[in-house]
Parts: sequence; C-alpha cells; structure tokens
Amino acid sequence: MPKVFLSPSTQEWNQYATEGNEELYMNLLADRMEPYLRSCGISFVRNDPVRNVTGAIADSNAGSYDVHLALHSNAAPENLAGRLRGIDIYFAPKSSYSETLANIIANNLKSIYPLPDKVRAVPTYSLGEVLRTKAVAVLCELGYHDNYADEAWLKNNLEAIAKNITNSLCDYFGIPFVNAGAVRWGTVTTDGSNLNIRSYPSLAGKIIGSMPDGATVMINGATNGWYVVSYNGINGYSSSDYITL
Repeated sequence: MPKVFLSPSTQEWNQYATEGNEELYMNLLADRMEPYLRSCGISFVRNDPVRNVTGAIADSNAGSYDVHLALHSNAAPENLAGRLRGIDIYFAPKSSYSETLANIIANNLKSIYPLPDKVRAVPTYSLGEVLRTKAVAVLCELGYHDNYADEAWLKNNLEAIAKNITNSLCDYFGIPFVNAGAVRWGTVTTDGSNLNIRSYPSLAGKIIGSMPDGATVMINGATNGWYVVSYNGINGYSSSDYITL
C-alpha cells in the first residue's frame, strides 16, 4: 500500500495577515489529513517540526516513500504584498510522476478554491523538497497568507482542503477514496483459515498479507464490502464478510 512522507511547513516566522503563522496552519492541515489517510489505507510519516527543510529531505530520503508531500502557504514579494491570490502546486520538471501528481492536486483543488483559474501546477528549478527527494515529490503553496481573502479561505476550509488533497493522492495511487470515520476493531472470523489482506478492494487485488482466524484487526474505513485494515504493520483491504466488529 502507498506510503507518504507528509511535510508541513516549519516556517513559524512567516506570519499570516491577521494572526498565526505558516507552520501552525500547515500542521493543522496535516492533522486533519491524518484520519483521511488512515481511512484510505495510506501509510504516512510526519516530518520533525524541529528540523528544517534540509532535515526533512534527509529524513524522507532515509526511508522508502512513494510520495513526498510538502504543505506550505505563499507570500507575495514586498512590492506586491497582500495583492496576490492563487494556489501553486510545484513539481519536478524531469519527473512525469511528479507532474502528474501536481496536476491531479491542482485540478481537484479548483473545485473548492474560489478562483479556480488561479490554481495551477508549476515546474520548479530551485525547491529542494521537490528536486532532492528520492520519492515522487510535490510542494503545495495553498494560497497567499499575506492576502486577507486567501488567509480566510485557508483557515475556514482546512477540513475540506485535507479531504481534497487526500482524494488527489487516492486518484494518483489508483485506490478508492474512503471518508474518514471512527477507528474500529474487529475479529477475523473464518472458521480456521487465514484471511487475506489485499492491495485493492477486489479479489483481483494483490495479496500483501494475511491474518489468522481470531486475530484482532484495526479497521480504518469501509468501501463496497471491504474493510481498510491495519494488521502487524500491513495496511490493505480485507473482505468485511469475515470480520466481526
């Protein structure tokens, strides 16, 4: 199953137009993404907020991740302070996967941002978090925090943005989006045989693990007769017919 390095901004010195800062609100956004990531079966690791961008890149490269997702908000140059709006999703110009992911995120965000024509995927030739990571990487600049209208949109829509970006990750990985709900626990009930864990909610999905009869399993979500399960470090899908809540 997919694994994401989630890297919200550590730039607490970037103050918002009214109150708060970039680090605070990007971490609040990441907090709201976590339940959606779990419900969709996407494993994740958060960056260390004490470390800077160089540290985030090093920590990401030290692991094995499918996507490195950096969450930021933007600020206009001094001569245009407070006058710019829009969302930029930066991608690595030499990576077709990075460009594909950036376009998926940008296109989906157009449905919730009030100025959809100002949402775009943009190549970067300088951002280290996009260019120096082993994983497919994008950096999201989610509005201009020095603009009152963008700041208000961002603060008032953290939940919708979290859901939207997670949905984009599901689109990219080719897995169904599952709405976040309460984590539940279940017991494998198979009359003695093992229950398969699959990479996709279908009998055609690759078997990536199994659980013995009677095992206790964490259930993060449900979709069309399948549970999104976590068992012994494996995230995937198992038939709900053989799990008793």
